[in-house]
Amino acid sequence: MIQRKICVVTGTRAEYGLFLPIMKIIQSSSCFELQIVATTMHFSEEFGNTYKQIEEDGFFINEKIENLLSVDGQSSIAKSTGLATILLSDAFSRIEPDVVLLLGDRFETHAAATTAMLMNIPIAHIHGGEITEGAIDEKIRHSITKMSSLHFASIEEYRNRVIQMGESPDTVFTVGAPGIDNIVNMGLLSKSELENELDWKINKPTALFTYHSETLADVEVLEQIRQILLIIENSDINVLFTYSNSDDGGRVINKEIDDFALKNKGKYLVVKSLGQLKYLSAMKHLDLLIGNTSSGIIEAASFNKPVVNIGDRQLGRIQSENIINCKIKQLRKHIEKALSKGFYKKCNDIENIYGRGDAAQKIVEILKVQKITTTKVFYNL
Repeated sequence: MIQRKICVVTGTRAEYGLFLPIMKIIQSSSCFELQIVATTMHFSEEFGNTYKQIEEDGFFINEKIENLLSVDGQSSIAKSTGLATILLSDAFSRIEPDVVLLLGDRFETHAAATTAMLMNIPIAHIHGGEITEGAIDEKIRHSITKMSSLHFASIEEYRNRVIQMGESPDTVFTVGAPGIDNIVNMGLLSKSELENELDWKINKPTALFTYHSETLADVEVLEQIRQILLIIENSDINVLFTYSNSDDGGRVINKEIDDFALKNKGKYLVVKSLGQLKYLSAMKHLDLLIGNTSSGIIEAASFNKPVVNIGDRQLGRIQSENIINCKIKQLRKHIEKALSKGFYKKCNDIENIYGRGDAAQKIVEILKVQKITTTKVFYNL
């Protein structure tokens, strides 16, 4: 049997965590040869050198792409994207993948899609059709859709949106969100095990905080994060902070939360990269989520946890009723609402609209049988 070479391109710890259940099934299947190309944040000490986690999980990284410039700013993101494109073209020439498997909407993912498209390598894309109006990711995601030949949408509405963009219904599948698979299948840490891993006592009420810059916003990210941290300081909650990603403004956010956490090491802890196991375990055992990350919209509902979603970064993404959307100036009021008995009771009654934990298996089964070609015909509604 000729194995189909599936090349996963990953650039961040969060995206890798979503890929993880898919990669495990591909690796164990006799139908496939798993190839891994790691890029961008994975090789930054500043962001935790997370390529080591990939290797510790038992995977071989075929190609290591060090493309992230250390200067924060829009021009450095553009240059990092260009460098990724150059280096990925050499990597794809060496490993000759049959399919490039991509997830989401980051700048290095766009570089991988551009490179594969220009080299006539078919692309399979996960999490297309979603809306996030407050970030440049919105434009990246939809452009990757148009470069891709096979699409794995998380819910039916997103599948319909991909078809609306001219993709043939025969190539667009509703599979759920692979992040839910980790919740169902990964043995999460107990509260005491998590405390030992963090070397930090979890006292009530404690929030898990992840905040990324709104890359399309007019307000300066420094002003935003300082306002948020001042409100947190006056809200009498403990906070486990995780780093922002390497988007424009990410380093500003990370410096501010580092400085802020030094004010009270008992109440505040910053971890650059929790990894999937500790991140999901924290989501399970902490009392609420604060920030604007997609995991608050997609994964948190599986734990029936309240989420205070700040700003417009996730605007347009379909949500469950555990989400409280707010502007920064409303944050303190909505933290109090999220922690109220009434809202907790409301959260206990929800079911996660993004699936039940079988997305990875569905994706791999489709990859086994689906004919994938770079030739496409625009599908008219």
